[in-house]
Amino acid sequence: MNVVLIGSGGREHAIAQKISESEQLDNLFIIPGNPGTSKYGKNIDLDYSNHVSIIDFCDKNEINLVIIGPEIPLVDGLADSLRNSGINVFGPNKDAAEIEGNKSFSKYLMKKYNIPTANFRIFTKDEQLLAVEYLKTINYPTVIKASGLAAGKGVAICENQIEAENYVNQCFNESLFGNSGETLVIEDFLQGEEASIFAITDGDNFVLLPAAQDHKRRFDGDLGPNTGGMGAYAPAPIVTENILKSVSEKVIIPTLKAMQAENRKYNGCLYAGIMINEDNVSVVEFNCRFGDPETQVVLPILNGDFLELLYSSAVGKINKNAISTSNKHSITVVAASEGYPGKFEKGFEICGIESAESENVTVFHAGTKMEGNTLKTNGGRVLNITAISSLSIADAKKIVYSAIEKIKFNGKVFRTDISDKAQKQKKNVDK
Repeated sequence: MNVVLIGSGGREHAIAQKISESEQLDNLFIIPGNPGTSKYGKNIDLDYSNHVSIIDFCDKNEINLVIIGPEIPLVDGLADSLRNSGINVFGPNKDAAEIEGNKSFSKYLMKKYNIPTANFRIFTKDEQLLAVEYLKTINYPTVIKASGLAAGKGVAICENQIEAENYVNQCFNESLFGNSGETLVIEDFLQGEEASIFAITDGDNFVLLPAAQDHKRRFDGDLGPNTGGMGAYAPAPIVTENILKSVSEKVIIPTLKAMQAENRKYNGCLYAGIMINEDNVSVVEFNCRFGDPETQVVLPILNGDFLELLYSSAVGKINKNAISTSNKHSITVVAASEGYPGKFEKGFEICGIESAESENVTVFHAGTKMEGNTLKTNGGRVLNITAISSLSIADAKKIVYSAIEKIKFNGKVFRTDISDKAQKQKKNVDK
């Protein structure tokens, strides 16, 4: 099988590694890829926003499957263009990808089909005065979200009315997120623990992958600004079998049926961000692709043929037996550039990856580039250091933090508490 993987981040590095294990894989091309993905296939310097060039490449190289990693090409309709040219795609079409690309659509969908989520109101830029009046009537904290894509950073938890009004002003008047912030979702703050659950689906049937927990805030103790994710672990002890059953019955099944009813049949990875409060589950948000950095902890604890799972989903006949879950534990810690998610410098040499990697440690490239023979930083989230343990999450934590100390680059920063909440959850679940 000849496969194209679209994307250039840590998520795509992890996907490339996993599908390279399949005996069905003949050739893997990553567009555009990164220095890490080149180990598993051939990086191709193409602009994936140019649909014609991607289709031409697929035709010339007899591509059997295209896997689209990031949300932007999905929301832009790359899957539609490829399918219209007779090319198999893992990833939803443009209308279905609106479940992430337009949070207003997503919230209205959940309300219409009784899928549990927080109460909300939606305001456009020309309704700013109404939004400000509404902020005077609600309880705090409240959550305000940019309706469009904002690279995981378009969410603010506002503790009081002044914070909320300032954030609305930043979005509407200061173009904090450009066009993505010209419509805002203001919703109730949900109590509980958040988990990320991936459903791989052909639109009718699905497989749930092990649940993960992301760490969005920049600093230890879940303090500081939101980021694209500073680390993750899997499986999440808080997601018990009963919780998974609730997610399946109350969220995934009704959402897939709702998308079909709306003539937006969903094929790909449906990422459900779930808030868990005791035995109750609510949807925080949907994403139309694999999470990052959750993918980097979920895929390493899967057994079986991941490529077969994705291909069978893409062609509409998901093979639920293609994969199984191991009994291992996984943690990834993001090594970021100082200043992220704000302004940061890049172009610094990276050393120590070879000494950090081992049988139990993989370093996924996220924001790196090669200059000659030198690996350098090229983004806010630079590397995802991932450790696997067959013993415990605590053991995986020891391994991952030992490994990250071996990696050197100017301005390297990271959280030191990734997975601590998992150990507390396990104690509570075991009681």
